Amino acid sequence: MCGIVGYVGHRDVKDFLLEGLHRLEYRGYDSAGIAVMGRDGISIRKKVGKVRELASLIESSPVTGKSGIGHTRWATHGEPSDINSHPHTGGNGEVIIVHNGVIENYQTLKNQLMELGYTFRSATDTEVIAHLIAHHYEEQLRLGEDPADVRTCVKAIEISLRKLKGTYGLGVMFRDQPGLVIGARNGSPLVIGIGKGEYFLASDASPLVGYTTEVVYLSDHEIAILTPERMDLLHRDTGKMSPSIQTLNHVSTDIELNGYEHYMLKEIFEQPQTIENAIRGRLDDEEATARFGGLNLTPQQLRSIDRIVLTACGTSWHAGLVGEYLIEEFARVPVEVEYASELRYRNPPMSDRTMVFAITQSGETADTLAAMRECKRKGMPTLAICNTVGSSIAREADGGIYLHAGPEIGVASTKAFTSQVTVLTLLALFLGRMRNLSYSAGKRIIENLRKMPDLAAKTLQCNEVVQAIAEKYYQRENFLYMGRLYNFPVALEGALKLKEISYIHAEGYPAAEMKHGPIALISEETPSVFVVPKCAIYPKVISNIEEVKARKGPVIAIACESDETIADLADEVIYVPDVDEFLQPILTAIPLQLLAYHIAILRGCNVDRPRNLAKSVTVE
Repeated sequence: MCGIVGYVGHRDVKDFLLEGLHRLEYRGYDSAGIAVMGRDGISIRKKVGKVRELASLIESSPVTGKSGIGHTRWATHGEPSDINSHPHTGGNGEVIIVHNGVIENYQTLKNQLMELGYTFRSATDTEVIAHLIAHHYEEQLRLGEDPADVRTCVKAIEISLRKLKGTYGLGVMFRDQPGLVIGARNGSPLVIGIGKGEYFLASDASPLVGYTTEVVYLSDHEIAILTPERMDLLHRDTGKMSPSIQTLNHVSTDIELNGYEHYMLKEIFEQPQTIENAIRGRLDDEEATARFGGLNLTPQQLRSIDRIVLTACGTSWHAGLVGEYLIEEFARVPVEVEYASELRYRNPPMSDRTMVFAITQSGETADTLAAMRECKRKGMPTLAICNTVGSSIAREADGGIYLHAGPEIGVASTKAFTSQVTVLTLLALFLGRMRNLSYSAGKRIIENLRKMPDLAAKTLQCNEVVQAIAEKYYQRENFLYMGRLYNFPVALEGALKLKEISYIHAEGYPAAEMKHGPIALISEETPSVFVVPKCAIYPKVISNIEEVKARKGPVIAIACESDETIADLADEVIYVPDVDEFLQPILTAIPLQLLAYHIAILRGCNVDRPRNLAKSVTVE
């Protein structure tokens, strides 16, 4: 969840570090800092709060140098504070590090280091790594190793890393080695940018755009040794390696608000375009199917699949639930949707005829990555539905499908959800046509999919209506969200959006489950949001609404434009265009995103940076 940047070369490092940290703000953070190697040694500046506050600190207390590391922190050990912010120093200041990840055995190591006389200033697990490297560095010097030799630094890092249990992405500097930055990875992403007489280090590729077109993505247990003249790549256990250099492309740094007040609102209104991007080039009219270029499985292999597992976390898990309904209906293949955090530790019966899809916006979600790796280890074909090119999941999956939604900066996912559902619809069409879905049914699905960008734009016209509803209910402290079939996952997603950004307690349920417990919560102070577009069981959902109204509960309904009766029953109605039932989640999710947004704004919440949350959950 943290962001790391680093640089060694010929330019003033401060500007790159600050710009890189700004580009990494979307990952979520509570403090930021940099360390710069100058003529008088290493200078550290760090500050709780936004990157702009760090920039103000540096403006009043300048730093200059040609190498450095920077960090945005999301607290895991120790509260957000200046002293807990990164970078951290080890020993007597001879080692400086930034760290993304969680060290599970930090307390044991900390106790050992304290017995050796090391003093801890922060409450972080990161300071343990800094002192541990410093300890082994001093140990190497006592054994007669040369402090001017880079290998002495590398040896200290290698010994230290073998003692760590957990995940880490590290940027390391040594006081005695000007012009040296070392990166190391295990479970937390790092990428190296290659320039002319300069090298870059970052958590993902976004800070590197405009500076280089050649990158190396580090794999677990790899260590990158960077000087202005060269890059050496080592495996922690097996020694020197040849880097796999890739071309940096398809990475957008379009993180401007473009006239919108918040990123979340901007990204909600980008959905007509992102839905179109997800569809573009993937509809095959001649064969009445979808086409994908990156699944990397033959038709024979795909036809042999007898079970599909979709694994994800949070919003992506909700998209997976929609995908379960789609694939089972169109392709008649059994589908299970698993929380990645649970799947990684379970041992469910799966064979090489089970296909696993990891669904993720960032491609770095720790639980999803671990679950995918576990399934891959057991011989199952593993594919990804991902938004971020070059991410760990995108690189390690056997194949996959990109969303092409562009950067999503707001912590609460919006456009990624509708893009994921769109891609899952295409996947269901593709698998269905390989099995028993008729040509005419495939043509109908394609025709309707093509209409979705325009229908999403039409749906967004409800914004003013939603804002008025928000003004009426924003002070309530509990909401219930309910839907059936394809719109049950939408109810879950709507409740999650409200919880995430407004801090209101909200729960999602299948509407029929209301009688099995949640009906006890119905009162005049608890609004019920029903996702009730026209569908096969529309009358049953109407019956559930009547049960709420009989108990004086306020009802907000998301309904089709053709529904002429809902207004007589619900207190508030938000209309969406009529579409086939299987496409409704793409549209019905939009007013729920807007409702959460407007309620959060009225409650004075930071919709783009909700408390305690980060965009990319790269630690367990």
